[in-house]
Amino acid sequence: MSMMQVGAVGVIAALLAVQLKGSKTEYGIFIGTAAGIFLFSCIVDRLAVLISAIEEIRAYIDLDAGYFSTMLKMIGITYIAEFSSGICRDAGYQTIAGQIEIFCRLTILALGTPVLLALLETIAGFLS
Repeated sequence: MSMMQVGAVGVIAALLAVQLKGSKTEYGIFIGTAAGIFLFSCIVDRLAVLISAIEEIRAYIDLDAGYFSTMLKMIGITYIAEFSSGICRDAGYQTIAGQIEIFCRLTILALGTPVLLALLETIAGFLS
């Protein structure tokens, strides 16, 4: 799908959701969620291009596969958390959205800790 089509779908869904929120609030939330899931599937299609580009970069730099998979996990966690918290915010549950975002940050921190430790070991090797 092109960017114009995705933008049109998003605007139409937002207008429909706003229109229905006045009479039936739950229908507006359903339309927003359905549009979000559809747009998220479009994002996943574009991620395939990003992954192949990162694979090419990894071939040039000779990165460890573990770091590459960690980075992809972090990207996936970020997208899913942003999507989930956005739906919760649209539904009026800001507290749950905040908790999802905090969990995302802590998960990314936990995933990044081995990378940070490897970096510190490398720096310590240069200094000694």
